[in-house]
Amino acid sequence: MSDTSVSVDLGPRSYDILIGENLIAKAEAHLTPHLASPRVVIVSDETVAGLYRDKLNLGALNAHWVVLPAGEQTKSFETLQHVLDEMFTHGMERNDAVIAFGGGVIGDLTGFAASTYKRGCRFIQIPTTLLSQVDSAVGGKTAINVRHGKNLVGAFYQPKLVLSDMSVLSTLPERELKAGYAEIVKYGLLGDAPFFNWLETHGAKVLAGDIDATAEAVRVSCETKARIVAKDEQERGARALLNLGHTFGHALEAEAGYGGDLLHGEAVSAGMEMAFEFSTQSGLCSEEDSARVKAHFSALGLTTLSNLPHLFKSPEKLLSHMDQDKKNEHGALTLILARAIGQAFVQKSASRDDVGGYLQSLSLKLG
Repeated sequence: MSDTSVSVDLGPRSYDILIGENLIAKAEAHLTPHLASPRVVIVSDETVAGLYRDKLNLGALNAHWVVLPAGEQTKSFETLQHVLDEMFTHGMERNDAVIAFGGGVIGDLTGFAASTYKRGCRFIQIPTTLLSQVDSAVGGKTAINVRHGKNLVGAFYQPKLVLSDMSVLSTLPERELKAGYAEIVKYGLLGDAPFFNWLETHGAKVLAGDIDATAEAVRVSCETKARIVAKDEQERGARALLNLGHTFGHALEAEAGYGGDLLHGEAVSAGMEMAFEFSTQSGLCSEEDSARVKAHFSALGLTTLSNLPHLFKSPEKLLSHMDQDKKNEHGALTLILARAIGQAFVQKSASRDDVGGYLQSLSLKLG
């Protein structure tokens, strides 16, 4: 395949997403135009560093590696402090760069560290999971988790470059690929019905590791997200559409305890099923579209509600988790619902009683 790029148009904060094969083998050439000095800090996790540290060709760059434990628990104040301490110890200046080399956890944490270090230093993303390539590495959302919920402390901080290498996806476990694929489906469901149609035909190829199909899915996903972010960088309006399935999904993650029992993409998959199902029950979306979404998820082995009965034992706790969602305003729930496949919308002041009743019905059905 030939390399392709997607531009995120944010004026002086614009940057490119480079999508291709074997990009990390030529990393120095891709990174150097975006660096003001040869000094960089590479933040990674034990899994990615073990597989790809020697394959990330940094040439003559003066690189200091910070290797962290893998897993959602790494997105914490304690780890943020550790990363910042390492940056100070390495003598980082504001024009030096910190590079996130890993999945969404590493990207979110490293981006937040970059946004705070001396009030902001250069930041580059090299996402190594399908989920991070199509979602968290694009758009400048950075954050850590706190005991009150997921991603509640963070900043909008754009990278200088995103380097998405299709080759590194070959070592992803099937479960991680499916979690990332859920975020790809999201782009079709929220505003691109033809892309969802394409996925119904080609989605199995993406999960089978077909590089051309995967690159196309990544490109379309990034183009969709780039358009939305360019219109609404700080999620005051249209960008909230990118959270389709996330309000329900984050509640499931919180109930699961942010451990390895439920990956973010798995929670989003179930959350999108819930968003369409709730939309149908609310008279907004046809049963046919809701069933079609669930059928696609089931056909490709994505996480569905039937896989998670243990998380619905306490509807009250799930609703309490949803109360902490960042999109909520004036104490009312904000949900991303759908009128049809490709027609998502932001529902402000959603009825808490209706949502609670829906969660109660799921508890009874799945229990």
